[in-house]
Amino acid sequence: MKIAVPRESDAVETRVSATPDTIKKLVGLGATVTVEKNAGTKSRIFDEEYEAAGATIAADAAGACKDADVVLKVRRPNADELKLMKKGAMVIATMDPYGNEGDVKAMAEAGVSAFAMEFMPRITRAQVMDVLSSQANLAGYQAVIEAAAEYDRAMPMMMTAAGTVPAARVFVMGAGVAGLQAIATARRLGAVVTATDVRPAAKEQVESLGAKFIAVEDEEFKQAETAGGYAKQMSEEYQKKQAELVASHIAKQDIVITTALIPGRPAPKLVDKAMVSSMRAGSVIIDLAVERGGNVEGAKPGKVATVSGVKIVGHLNMAGRIGASASALYAKNLIAFLETMIDKDNKVLKPDWDDELVKATVLTRDGKVVHPAFAPAEA
Repeated sequence: MKIAVPRESDAVETRVSATPDTIKKLVGLGATVTVEKNAGTKSRIFDEEYEAAGATIAADAAGACKDADVVLKVRRPNADELKLMKKGAMVIATMDPYGNEGDVKAMAEAGVSAFAMEFMPRITRAQVMDVLSSQANLAGYQAVIEAAAEYDRAMPMMMTAAGTVPAARVFVMGAGVAGLQAIATARRLGAVVTATDVRPAAKEQVESLGAKFIAVEDEEFKQAETAGGYAKQMSEEYQKKQAELVASHIAKQDIVITTALIPGRPAPKLVDKAMVSSMRAGSVIIDLAVERGGNVEGAKPGKVATVSGVKIVGHLNMAGRIGASASALYAKNLIAFLETMIDKDNKVLKPDWDDELVKATVLTRDGKVVHPAFAPAEA
């Protein structure tokens, strides 16, 4: 079992796919691990630490990936990286395949077995492998830290002899994993926090964190969730009422954090230019969906845009802005999955292609695109 950990080639990527802790575990399972030089530097993990854990350091990606049976990555391999991998190698990463079907096809043509970690089923045995949750959790936390840094006032209320500083008002749009962590973090910093979500079940979660839930809570809203826990499509009349409520609420906020993402589709627009203009100058909006088109009109990927005196923060790779923590969790997600494909008695790689986790995540195999969402329709 030869396992490679190359350095990420994307300029905005600070994370790494293995830590000294996960490498120790892999070595214990009988693997030989090769890490590319400086692969973990941006996550504050140095080559000496990898060597102490039992890894070999390679001078470049070619040296790391040569003859590797498994390549662990954060992001989908590009064309140059694919050339370094042998046919039949397993590549495990967050593949971001939607809208990148050409790259998925290229992985098939390269003969690698590509696994998309973001397709991991949300079932009990796979919780420890859930990269979307581990990274969204950190993104939600970091969104508040970035907002506090951009906002030129204090977050908590402060009563001093010189006068009172009012608490910042923070509105979180979307109460999924990222949104709930943003609520909790803003509350810890002393802000007055409100939140909204299209799922009625989110109200209890929001309130349990000490925030106020904002929604038009009519009969339609109460029936707005399917048996599977997903949001139903709301009527135009309801959407209009909800938009009016949200618009009037945003006008009174100091910080807005948007977190709405739909897998495989562009991010829904939640905040239009009129809503942005209604906020007072110096307010801050953090758009966590900017890489998928953004929730906020005027958001620019990788930049802090100023519209009507309001800062719209469009940082890419929010979890990667705290790379050390993000890498620690991501690496554990990866090894938990890889471990299910190792025969521990004989210390060999032995994936069960019928396992539900494997079937859900495998994109390419044996020169073909095999995932049902991307496989070409048979004639």
